[in-house]
Amino acid sequence: MSIVIWSGGRLREADEAVVTAVDHGLTVGDGVFETCAVHDGRAFALTRHLRRLERSATGLGLPAPDADHIRTGVAAVLAAAGPSAGRVRITVTGGPGPMGSNRLPAGEQRPTVVVVAAPATRAPSSRVVRVPWVRNERSAVAGLKTTSYAENVVALAYAAERGGDEALLANTVGDLCEGTGSNVVVEREGELLTPPLSSGCLAGITRELFLEWSRAAGLPVRESEAGELRWEVLDDVLAGRAHLALTSSTRHVQPVVALDGEPLEPGPLTREAQRVFDARLPDDLDP
Repeated sequence: MSIVIWSGGRLREADEAVVTAVDHGLTVGDGVFETCAVHDGRAFALTRHLRRLERSATGLGLPAPDADHIRTGVAAVLAAAGPSAGRVRITVTGGPGPMGSNRLPAGEQRPTVVVVAAPATRAPSSRVVRVPWVRNERSAVAGLKTTSYAENVVALAYAAERGGDEALLANTVGDLCEGTGSNVVVEREGELLTPPLSSGCLAGITRELFLEWSRAAGLPVRESEAGELRWEVLDDVLAGRAHLALTSSTRHVQPVVALDGEPLEPGPLTREAQRVFDARLPDDLDP
């Protein structure tokens, strides 16, 4: 079975309707989600993902999700999917609501929870493209993992048309920010640097573990200072003076081998950070 769906406390058929046409997640994108990689039949870093799901829901003004209820759903889809599962997606929306942006009163809200297990493949490297749009680091939803992904869809389509599998975005003040579904790492002058959360990037779970596990292994890794990684650092990457990597739940630590169609060489620290992450992951599936 390639895709397994759980909602309303039970497994569902792949073609079974699980949300109403007036679900606020569908009509206005009023929802949050998490995606976990699956290893040995378990959702990787599930506890950290559930914590971030709660932070995103709270930031969006939704009720805190029931973590135990979601864990039940995750266990159900993974048991049903068996070894075909490569990822789990947890989606929580505002549930049925008005056609406009207003929500129902708090006492009338019935959030929708959907858990899906599906296959996944992980490429050893990535090809990225700079896009002309920016992240708004002062947005009301900056740093929240919401279902409002339209700008990511547009940016990723732009990158795909130019041979990329990920798009890179600056923020409104010209700092390097993130990818559409990944955090970015720059290897420069003997250090691994990732943009600070103040840049507007998502607080990625893999980003967090990359920092923790790389430090524990003695690698020179840190968050950059505000303004330290300007958008123009990508010109240094093209010139060979710096290197790039991406981190995400489905990528882990992934070297970038092309930028705007130009081939790149992965940096030595990037390769070592990738090795450290992949070696530690099987021993700590819920760090």
